[in-house]
Amino acid sequence: MTLRWKLSAAIALVSALVVVALSLVVHNAARVSMINNARDVQDERVQSALRIYETTGRLVFYAAIDDPGLPPELRTYADDGQRATYVQRTRRGLRVWAATPAGNGRVLSLRTGITDRYSVLTDLDRTLVIGSVAVVLCGTAIGVFVGGRMSRRLRRAALAARRAADGDTGVRVREAIGGGRDETGELARAVDAMADALQRRLEAERRVTADIAHELRTPLTGLVTAAELLPAGRPSELVRDRVHALRTLVEDVLEVARLDGAAERADLQDVALGEFVRHRVPVLAPGARVTVVADAVVQTDPRRLERVLGNLLVNAARHGAAPVDVLVDGPFVRVRDHGPGFPADLLRDGPSRFRTGSTDRSGGHGLGLTIATGQARVLGARLTFRNAPPSSGGGAVAQLLLPR
Repeated sequence: MTLRWKLSAAIALVSALVVVALSLVVHNAARVSMINNARDVQDERVQSALRIYETTGRLVFYAAIDDPGLPPELRTYADDGQRATYVQRTRRGLRVWAATPAGNGRVLSLRTGITDRYSVLTDLDRTLVIGSVAVVLCGTAIGVFVGGRMSRRLRRAALAARRAADGDTGVRVREAIGGGRDETGELARAVDAMADALQRRLEAERRVTADIAHELRTPLTGLVTAAELLPAGRPSELVRDRVHALRTLVEDVLEVARLDGAAERADLQDVALGEFVRHRVPVLAPGARVTVVADAVVQTDPRRLERVLGNLLVNAARHGAAPVDVLVDGPFVRVRDHGPGFPADLLRDGPSRFRTGSTDRSGGHGLGLTIATGQARVLGARLTFRNAPPSSGGGAVAQLLLPR
């Protein structure tokens, strides 16, 4: 249940409790007032009937002497010389008695039913029920409105925070929710402050990484030149191989630093995806098989797309097993190997730098999929990773969805 409906339910419940309590109070107050008025009327009538009876000897107001239906309580009061009223409950409603001593041990009494007046109480109860339902409905509507505004601001805040987590450094939660000095505004300011502090820290780390990699390029260039001047032989080949690996690592670290800076921009062009993949894959991975189910024209940067495709093919060849299949289906490009599949932490958390997976997927320096993910983000594409089910042969599956 969302906050909107929780708040609406709470307001509806409180409204229902309040109107029920007020209705009970009003009902009881009206009933007591009605009975008290009936008692007062009966008391005045029995006094008048007694005066007329003592003067003329006639009984008026349907009065009776020594009525056999007189309640014992009234008989007791009359025997003590006291005038009293009594409310008796019957099947048809309430009956109000009044009795007074008439001399010589006799008792003059009156009785009147208040069934007609009870209909007024029934009408009052009906009115109270209708009013209570109206109050609850109005309270619920107000709760839905207020809760909707509150939850809408919270959803905007969550969306803005998610965009900031995805790398959008220009988004601010407080601007997304429209400001405000309530608790939501305070939360937005706290999230913005946290995001700014985190962004400054990440920028400092990225700058340090880029500076280190950049400073390594100059001595590395000299090292490459010196390695090329070594005499032919096995030791020289090992040196050249390690120097080449070091040079590749430095270039990849620089590329990751640029991608982290969120300043990279794609040079978008219309590209026939099927034809592009069919021509590039044999160069990047000669042993891979290409299948074009449906071609599509996509808006992308050919250089960055080739970089993503190359890294996926290298990862499949290095950590998977043959055959490596590349499938083009409209704007989708799917690269699959038949090895042990991606490790569980990669599927759960995504690619991590300098993490090459389990021991059976060792090799490389763990930046290939990180770079592929960053370049896909620059292209506005979506890169996902999963493992094929064992029933279909297993293996790692990387799928790239490009914008048309």
